[in-house]
Amino acid sequence: MTAIVIEDGEILLLDQDTDARSFSLPGGKVEDGESLGDALVREMKEETGIDVEVGRLLYVCDVVKAHVVHITFEARRIGGTVGDVKEGADTTPIRGVKFVPLEDLTGLGFEARFVDLCKQGFPGAGSYMGPKSAIGL
Repeated sequence: MTAIVIEDGEILLLDQDTDARSFSLPGGKVEDGESLGDALVREMKEETGIDVEVGRLLYVCDVVKAHVVHITFEARRIGGTVGDVKEGADTTPIRGVKFVPLEDLTGLGFEARFVDLCKQGFPGAGSYMGPKSAIGL
């Protein structure tokens, strides 16, 4: 599950050391006994340092090869400090957390489709979209 936090035309991203693109949306797995909302609030605090209010369900997608259902929520920052990352918060080390202009996303490996969805306010929010690639991730 991931969160999309957009403020003033910029989106909050993690910079991680991965084989794919190094920038990604923050989020993670749901722990036993957690609701989706509680898990997202916890993951955002651990990975980004910010406190969020969970908003609209944006999309549900499949990652078939990994046997994963990818759920993307809109979130709004309500406190905390960007970059105050909990040590060991993710299995892939987090090098940094920052807001990135939407116009810069394709240069960081995001597809134009994802940028368009961000700029348009996620038309079709709450929809099942099939493979994760359908939303440009």
